[in-house]
Amino acid sequence: MNRRHLLLCALATLTPRAGWAAPTPYRLGPGGATITYTFTLNGAPVKGTVPVSQADLTVDPSNLGKSTALVSADVRRARTGLIFATEALKSPSVLDANTHPTARFRSTRVTLGPGGRLSNGAALEGDLTLRGVTRPVRFDAGLFRARDSTAEDFSALTVMLRGRVDRRDFGATGYADLVENSVGIDILAEIAVAG
Repeated sequence: MNRRHLLLCALATLTPRAGWAAPTPYRLGPGGATITYTFTLNGAPVKGTVPVSQADLTVDPSNLGKSTALVSADVRRARTGLIFATEALKSPSVLDANTHPTARFRSTRVTLGPGGRLSNGAALEGDLTLRGVTRPVRFDAGLFRARDSTAEDFSALTVMLRGRVDRRDFGATGYADLVENSVGIDILAEIAVAG
């Protein structure tokens, strides 16, 4: 059983609570955050990662729709399991990591799932900036408490996001004969109340 599956089994769904009356700032927790991307190279799926370098997050458990996220990642630290694919990814015709070293996501809207939950049908929309180009994106979203936490304990949470982008929307058109345009993005982040 992989780490992701174990984590999913160990989490309980977060729902709004009246006990928290104000938006609360969060920082990355001890587990940090990683962006995993998946693309198709010459017909085969390839996965890579980019570590999140900074995250400014606000969660309002009494009004989850008002939660916000501003996340940055250093694309110069992007990795795949293939050295040539990693170098091609960071090249001027794809991410252009030397000229545009930072990718950013700023949330603009939270849509809650059934029952007012930030899971099971919830979505996070926002603006993604890659290569200096900003485009709107949408992620399926989940926000979870640790399995053993109490219903009122929001001190440590796990955020899970999943979506897809078309790399051409950001001008990342290199190696079109080898790499498909659709790129899957999965984000797993452990966050804790800032303080």
